[in-house]
Amino acid sequence: MKRLLAPVFLTLLLTQSGPGQAQEKSWKLIWADEFNYTGLPDSTKWNYDVGGNGWGNNEKQYYTKARLDNASVDKGLLTITCIKEKFEGMEYSSARLVTKGKGDWQYGKIRVRAKLPKGLGTWPAIWMLGSTTPLKWPDDGEIDIMEHVGYDQGRVHASIHCKTYNHIIGTQKTANVVLPDCSEAFHVYGVEWNKDEVIMTIDENVYFRFKNDHTDYAAWPFDNKMYLILNIAAGGNWGGAKGVDEKIWPQKMEIDYVRVYQ
Repeated sequence: MKRLLAPVFLTLLLTQSGPGQAQEKSWKLIWADEFNYTGLPDSTKWNYDVGGNGWGNNEKQYYTKARLDNASVDKGLLTITCIKEKFEGMEYSSARLVTKGKGDWQYGKIRVRAKLPKGLGTWPAIWMLGSTTPLKWPDDGEIDIMEHVGYDQGRVHASIHCKTYNHIIGTQKTANVVLPDCSEAFHVYGVEWNKDEVIMTIDENVYFRFKNDHTDYAAWPFDNKMYLILNIAAGGNWGGAKGVDEKIWPQKMEIDYVRVYQ
């Protein structure tokens, strides 16, 4: 059962918001998955990124396609599970769900209510990439709504990456907040973006802003349509920076809903 307002009450009026909260606006729900069904994720809404080979970050998992062990829906929750097992030459299996081709948006607001995995070597993420084909990274834009690395339990990160600002050259724009119960309780991770700004929230509290300086595409590719990604990685350059505890698996990220507004 969902814990927030039913769709009939979708207009959010934050008229009394303080400086740490999102601006007052009215929004219309245009895309959602409430996970009120059983089985594989809804194929009309979700695709899969599939494969191993480290995903550019020396990660240890193979992302599977339409495998219930790694991505399943039951009792109102989507569960993404990372399992320690030999799979297609990799040490772990997991899932990376994407909306590309089924949910691509220019501007708007996304809210994802989720509970995160826990343990050394876990690296869950809720994020977005430019819907350009082919994608050129980081030029076409990345918005990281939520990242959490298990060696720094309880600290949640938000970032943007583009050609001018990215972690490869040490110029990424980022912020983090301590959320001690992120692996025990559900929280609402959000992004709001328009032609002038990208804003990140947790439970409607703003903790990251990135403003468009209106210079060039290298510094602001976020007029592109973008799509959503949900995944758990095992290890990797960041997630495994302090090792991977082989005894903690399987680990799960549970998602209560995904809601997109414009």
